[in-house]
Amino acid sequence: MKNYLEDLKKVQELKSKGRCLYNKEQINAAIRTIAEKMNAELANQVPVFLCVMNGAVIFMGQLATYLNFPLQINYIHATRYQGEKEGRELFWQAKPTIALQDRVVVIVEDILDSGLTLAAVKHYCESSGAKKIYTAALVDKIRPREVGGIQSCDFIGLSVENKFLYGYGLDYKDFLRNENGIYAVED
Repeated sequence: MKNYLEDLKKVQELKSKGRCLYNKEQINAAIRTIAEKMNAELANQVPVFLCVMNGAVIFMGQLATYLNFPLQINYIHATRYQGEKEGRELFWQAKPTIALQDRVVVIVEDILDSGLTLAAVKHYCESSGAKKIYTAALVDKIRPREVGGIQSCDFIGLSVENKFLYGYGLDYKDFLRNENGIYAVED
């Protein structure tokens, strides 16, 4: 495992190129809108929410406080980025610890980018016997999806340009998730 200080200079340089696309208030309004739609759609289904770690943890935590129906929360850790700017092969770090058989599942992601990670997680849920699967992402990056990737989500908060993003769960080298907005990095 490499020393985090090696990455810190790169992180600070990248942050200096950031431009705020959405501030905290705009993001919270989008999360409340998603919650209203979920409250209408999922009220009588007792779903399992699967937070895709690590990126979706902030979104999932805030979203949960606006949902007014019985639910369970668990997590899945599948990543193609592993702290980098571009995705690679899917790497599974953890699968859910709750049975998905005959359950309604809501997969909660930080970003719909290529669609490949979300497609793999959805396939995992299908193969685990989920009876219905919904997808949710805080951010929809406007770009062509990869072949075999999820093309759109059932619940989307914000649309963003096709730039590298950080903040509100989105990271660079596992830093910047805690930024209080969503930022695009200028080329």
